[in-house]
Amino acid sequence: MNNLLTKESIRLYTDNLKKTYIMGENRIEALKGISFEVKNGEFIAITGTSGSGKSTLMHLLGCLDVPTSGDYFIDGENVATMNRNELATIRNRKIGFIFQKFHLLADLNAIDNVALPQLYAKKAETEAREKALQTLKIVQLENRADHFPFQLSGGQQQRVAIARALINDPTILLADEPTGNLDTTTGEAIMNIFRRLNRERKTTIILVTHEPEIAAQADRVIDLRDGTIKSDNRI
Repeated sequence: MNNLLTKESIRLYTDNLKKTYIMGENRIEALKGISFEVKNGEFIAITGTSGSGKSTLMHLLGCLDVPTSGDYFIDGENVATMNRNELATIRNRKIGFIFQKFHLLADLNAIDNVALPQLYAKKAETEAREKALQTLKIVQLENRADHFPFQLSGGQQQRVAIARALINDPTILLADEPTGNLDTTTGEAIMNIFRRLNRERKTTIILVTHEPEIAAQADRVIDLRDGTIKSDNRI
């Protein structure tokens, strides 16, 4: 870790992170030694062509998978050495996920979709639904709390997904192509939410995108090529 940065200023960092998949007789090196730091409150875009390692890196950062070798620290804890139960706890407490597909449950309305992570964290249903409503207000969708996914536009569904990602007050927000299924105007509205969260709540955001105009709205762009960092530039 850079000695010029205090431990408290670092939200996460990776050190020589590698991921290798064995498929029959084939050995695929998806990540070949990724090292970078993310400070508290940074807004980072990760770019790269198909096959560059973006999805693999996001799975590791989100504790959905473990590296073949290397270290990955979140708030000073090395999650690379954790077991599945410990990783699940980290995901629930520290990480909020937003995907290109909204992954809302069709038989639950907006408020109940948002409340799910609270229920997984063993919160009382009344408390979970109350916080879900407050979180929907952050994305300006409290007036659609009782609507089901089929009654919402694509942009509204993504806002529900953002609220669901925020409800447990994560220290890190991971967004994988969050505007990919949206038109330009709706995508810009979603990016406005991310910028507001980053500016007003100091949320640390890591966003994967293949769109240069989306990446340009971050503070910093990390470009991957063939499982390595090709460039890491502040905007």
